[in-house]
Amino acid sequence: MTTQPRPFSAADIARRLPDLAALTGVRSGKQTYYSAYQRSNERLQLTVAAMDSISGALVHSVEGPRALLEKIVRVASHHLDARWAALALTSQALPSTRPRFLAIDSEGAMIDAAADLAEEVTRAIQRVETGDLPARATQNADGVVVVPMLLDGHAIGGLVAAPRDDLPLETPDLSVLHILANLAAVSLHTGDLYRTGLAQQRRAHQLFEEVSEQARLLSVRDEELRAAEQRLRVADQRELLENERRRIALELHDSVAQTVLSAGLVVEMLRGDFIGDASGAGRRDVRPELDRARDLMSTATEQLRSVIYALNHERGAENVASLPELLAEMAAQHRPHLNVRLRVEGSPVPMGTAAEHALARTAGEALFNVAMHSDAGKALVRLCYLEDCVVLRIGDDGNGDPAAMRRTVRLARRGAADGRHRGLLGMALRAEGLGGTLSIRRSRAGGVAIESRVPLSGVTPGPTRTPEESDA
Repeated sequence: MTTQPRPFSAADIARRLPDLAALTGVRSGKQTYYSAYQRSNERLQLTVAAMDSISGALVHSVEGPRALLEKIVRVASHHLDARWAALALTSQALPSTRPRFLAIDSEGAMIDAAADLAEEVTRAIQRVETGDLPARATQNADGVVVVPMLLDGHAIGGLVAAPRDDLPLETPDLSVLHILANLAAVSLHTGDLYRTGLAQQRRAHQLFEEVSEQARLLSVRDEELRAAEQRLRVADQRELLENERRRIALELHDSVAQTVLSAGLVVEMLRGDFIGDASGAGRRDVRPELDRARDLMSTATEQLRSVIYALNHERGAENVASLPELLAEMAAQHRPHLNVRLRVEGSPVPMGTAAEHALARTAGEALFNVAMHSDAGKALVRLCYLEDCVVLRIGDDGNGDPAAMRRTVRLARRGAADGRHRGLLGMALRAEGLGGTLSIRRSRAGGVAIESRVPLSGVTPGPTRTPEESDA
C-alpha cells in the first residue's frame, strides 16, 4: 500500500526557513523566496565580476598602484551599486603616498581633490583620516559601509561607500569589501616601498657620483701634492748645494788659495836670492827646480781660481731630482782622468735632501781620493736600493791599503792624525749622522772599496759595525 506524501504546512515552512537561507543565501520573511533568491544570485554574479575585475587590475602592474586603487574603488562602487565610494588613508600612515584619498561619484567620475567632494563624502573621509575606524567591516545606521584597511594588524586607512540599496549587506558582500580593502592596503604599501627603494637608489647613485668625483679630485690633489713635494725637494736640494758650494769656495779662497799663493811668493823670493847671491859659485844651480815649482804654484793658483769661480757661479741645470743623478754628475766630473762607471740597482726611493746630499758628497770625496792617491785606472760607483736601506759602494783597481785607511780613521777620531786625512773621517761621520755605517775593505778589482750603508727613513738602523768588522 502506497502512502501519499503529506503537503508542507506553514509551520513546517517556518521551521525549515533557516536551513533554506543557509543553503541559498536568501533571507526573506515572505512565503515565497523568488525575489530574494534573484537578489542573491545577482550579488553572486557581482561578486564574481568583482573578482574578475580585481584580477585584471593586478596583472597590469606597469600602470602603477594608482591604477589598481582606482579599479578597487570602481569595483566597490559597482558591487554595492553605491551613490559614492572612497578610499582614504589615515593621517599617520604612509606619509609619502599621494594622493591621500580617491573617491568616485554616482556618475563614475574619479575625484582626488578635496574641493570637489560632496559634504557627506568629506565627512566620511575625515573620519578615516583621524583614525575613527571600526575593527571590522560595519554598516552605520545611515547606511554607509566602513571597511578598515589593515597592514600588520594596524589600520592604515579605510574603504567607505554609500549603497543605494536599503537592504543590509550580506556576508559575501562584506567579504568582497574585505578583499578590496586588503588589496588596497598591500598595493599602497608596495607602492610606498617602491618609492622608497627608488629614492634610495637615486640617492645611492648620487652618492656614488659624489664619491667618484671626490676620488677624482683626490687623485688630482694627490698628483698636485706629489708635484709640489718634488718641487720643494728640488728647491731644498738646490739650496743645500748652493750653500755648500759657497762654503767650499770661501774655504778655498781664504785658506788653500792663499797658502798656494804664499808658497809661490816664497819660491819666488828664494829664486831671487839665488840669482842675486854672487858668492854661490859652489852651490848647485836649483833655479830650474825653483822655476818649475813657481810654475806649478801658478798653475795651482789658476786652477783654484777656476774652481772657486765654478762653485760661485749658478748651475746651469734646473733640477737635481735624485741621488742617481747626483752620482752621475759626480762620475762625469772625473771621467776625463778616470774611467768611472755608475750602476744603480733597485727602484730609487726618495731619502730626503740632506741624506742624498751627504751620500753624494761621500761619493765625490771617495772618487777624488781614487783619482789623486790610488794610481787607479777604473772606478765603479754602485748604488743599491734595498728593502730597508741604501748601500753606496765606491771601488777601484788602484794600490790603496784598506788597513792603513782604517787606521787613519781611528787616529783621526782621536785627533792624532794630521789634517790631510780628514776626508775619510768626514765620510764616516756623514754615514753615522744618518744612522748608518762606513766600511773600508779590499775591492774585487784589487784596490779599495768604500761602502756607506744608510737605513731608509723610518727604519731603525741595526748595530753599528766598526770598519774592522765590516772588512772581515
